[in-house]
Amino acid sequence: MDCYFQSVRQSAEIVKMKLIQLYGVLLRRHGPQGWWPTRQFGYHSSNGSRMLSEEELLEICIGAVLTQNTSWKNVEKALDALFGAGLVDLEKLSGVNQRRLASLIRSSGYFRQKAKKLKLFAQYVLKKHGSMSKLFDRLRVTNEIREELLSLWGVGPETADSMLLYAGRRPVFVVDAYTKRICSNLDICSADVDYHELQGLFYGEFEQRITNNEERSALFNEFHALFVAEGKSLRVQPKRS
Repeated sequence: MDCYFQSVRQSAEIVKMKLIQLYGVLLRRHGPQGWWPTRQFGYHSSNGSRMLSEEELLEICIGAVLTQNTSWKNVEKALDALFGAGLVDLEKLSGVNQRRLASLIRSSGYFRQKAKKLKLFAQYVLKKHGSMSKLFDRLRVTNEIREELLSLWGVGPETADSMLLYAGRRPVFVVDAYTKRICSNLDICSADVDYHELQGLFYGEFEQRITNNEERSALFNEFHALFVAEGKSLRVQPKRS
């Protein structure tokens, strides 16, 4: 832990800080993050609010799978390869040879498993919904989409929630190793806290404070990105499910 958070822990007031206070601390420390970065816009302040294209929706979901157990730098290399091959498209991704797909995403690690996950995801969405926008249709219930995503092979809570938050713009908080490490360091939770238990702390803090779903989604977007920024500065190694 760096000297900044050592000093934070030494303050009884801050150790017991509310999550809303932690959000303010991290925002002042790192500034707006502009997540989820896409090939067209990169890290941009509009990413949390503008209308996303079909390609961007798929790109975000592909990224959520590829970033499991690796760095975003490695994901970017894999995405570049997929764009170069014209595979950031539901029909093409669902029909591509799996071995070829695996070779294209080798930089992301666990590339054979991830290739299988991506093909199954694309095939499912194409058959069940026909498009990414229909998967995340605003009239659909968030928990229904979440359970649907979790039913797919290789998609765990963190991956599903990343898709929901960044592609679906749903007020779902993403919990990762960065979140757990920082919150446990500040005595907000225990080091072995369960995913949904920690997620529930964020819901409990913000659901009554911010009742508008779009505003809460935007805050969860920024908050999770800030945890990642802080986690990188603390050299925390993330693990995704």
